[in-house]
Amino acid sequence: MKRPKLKKASKRMTCHKRYKIQKKVREHHRKLRKEAKKRGRKKPRKDPGVPNSAPFKEALLREAELRKQQLEELKQQQKLERQKEQNKKRKLETDPDVELSNTEPESGQRKAKKAKTSKQSPKMLHCQELKKVIEASDVVLEVLDARDPLGCRCPQVEEAIIRGGQKKLVLVLNKSDLVPKENLENWLSYLKKELPTVVFKASTQLKDKRKRIKVKKKAAPSKSEACVGKEGLWKLLEGFQKTSGKAIHVGVIGFPNVGKSSVINSLKQEQICSVGVSMGLTRCMQLVPLDKQITIIDSPCFIVSPLNSAPALALRSPASIEEVKPLEAASAILSQADAQQVVLKFTVPVFTNSLEFFTSFAQRRGLHQKGGSPNVERAARVLWSEWTGAFLVYYCHPPASWTPPPHFNESIVTDMKWGFDLEELEKNNAHSIQAIKSPHLASSILFQSSGLTNGVIDEQDISEELPKQKKQTQEQEESYEDVKTDQGIVDEEGDDESLDMSPAEEACEALPEKSQADKQSAPSFVLDKMTEEEDDAYDFSTDYV
Repeated sequence: MKRPKLKKASKRMTCHKRYKIQKKVREHHRKLRKEAKKRGRKKPRKDPGVPNSAPFKEALLREAELRKQQLEELKQQQKLERQKEQNKKRKLETDPDVELSNTEPESGQRKAKKAKTSKQSPKMLHCQELKKVIEASDVVLEVLDARDPLGCRCPQVEEAIIRGGQKKLVLVLNKSDLVPKENLENWLSYLKKELPTVVFKASTQLKDKRKRIKVKKKAAPSKSEACVGKEGLWKLLEGFQKTSGKAIHVGVIGFPNVGKSSVINSLKQEQICSVGVSMGLTRCMQLVPLDKQITIIDSPCFIVSPLNSAPALALRSPASIEEVKPLEAASAILSQADAQQVVLKFTVPVFTNSLEFFTSFAQRRGLHQKGGSPNVERAARVLWSEWTGAFLVYYCHPPASWTPPPHFNESIVTDMKWGFDLEELEKNNAHSIQAIKSPHLASSILFQSSGLTNGVIDEQDISEELPKQKKQTQEQEESYEDVKTDQGIVDEEGDDESLDMSPAEEACEALPEKSQADKQSAPSFVLDKMTEEEDDAYDFSTDYV
């Protein structure tokens, strides 16, 4: 009879082969022992424990157990302390107001001040800090996003600087690598008619002193990461300092996500100010000395006025302060952009409305809800974050003819330009434009700018209530008024009807009203009551169809 085929292969082998394998294993173990002996590493000795013959054995074992527990508690405590320090460091990175654990304990005055500021709204704190920066500065750098320079200018803040006396205002066109070269040149020729304008591109990769990282070889930074326009801005400030003949303070102001902190880090060549993708990270003024004569001051962002257009509010409102609805904000931005170029940029089919675009955009990016339907809300949030971020390429056309703003005149323009070497600035700007690697016009999105963005600088103009609270109170008031009016109407109708009704009819009408009132207070009880009333009231003589 033929032997059936086994599922597994047999492990049987010849004795010669088995002995050969055993010999090889023994040789290998011998070799390892020899190497270990040469290294001088011995096996850890096993704890023999306390011998039975030793006196006070139980007491010794108890002591050893206590020592072990103490060591474990100490380790646990050290672990918790390390976690606390890590959390504090993380908070410091996100929020510069939070101090590290190794700082000195705060005095009673500081604590009182902090308690006072915590009660105020963040908008009011931003306004207070911005005023301090403007007052302390001799030169104010207004940082503009080169993709929409006019939309990044705030007439209220510029007016406050002019009223401040002998203060100079300089415009810094940051993110110049995200607009086509011709568009950048057009904007530069438009803006320099009013104020001294510097073409700038902040560095994206800088060393952080707080993080110690060992690097073997220093790689040369690429063109996209390197800072452009630093020399021009440095020479401009240095020249003004020499003409003034004293040490100067330079304030850096602007709307959120224009790159204020990045400009300071690029000038200092190290990451001192906290930067990030989220809007409105800087919440208080921060002094950064560039050299013995020039000190730069970082400031929080401007507060946007609610009277602005929807696209301006969508682009300039930080989510940390304002209540931003991503779908509304993204729709407002999309309405100002060229639809054909948006289709080409995001590789989506032609759309007729914003909802259609977000649906196809969500499918394209793989943003789905539970069940497989496209997540429109998340798609809108992604578009909004990309548009307000520092990577999307879009541009705006400058106005056809130059008209000075209402808060500017010829004398103010000449005063602002005094003390600066404008010829050298033009040369440096031309060199910066050549050095920047600009995108092509075909790959960029044309955006319709909404003009100057109004801001709020006075604390009186800001309501103390937060937007969410304000909205809730308004809704409550409206609902209360509606209820009151409805009750009034019902009462009037009831009075009119009661005149025409007989006393028996009035008694019949009063029954459902009573049951309705009880229904609001106790629903389950009313349902039982109603069923009982209905059963009693059923007439068997009539035929119900």
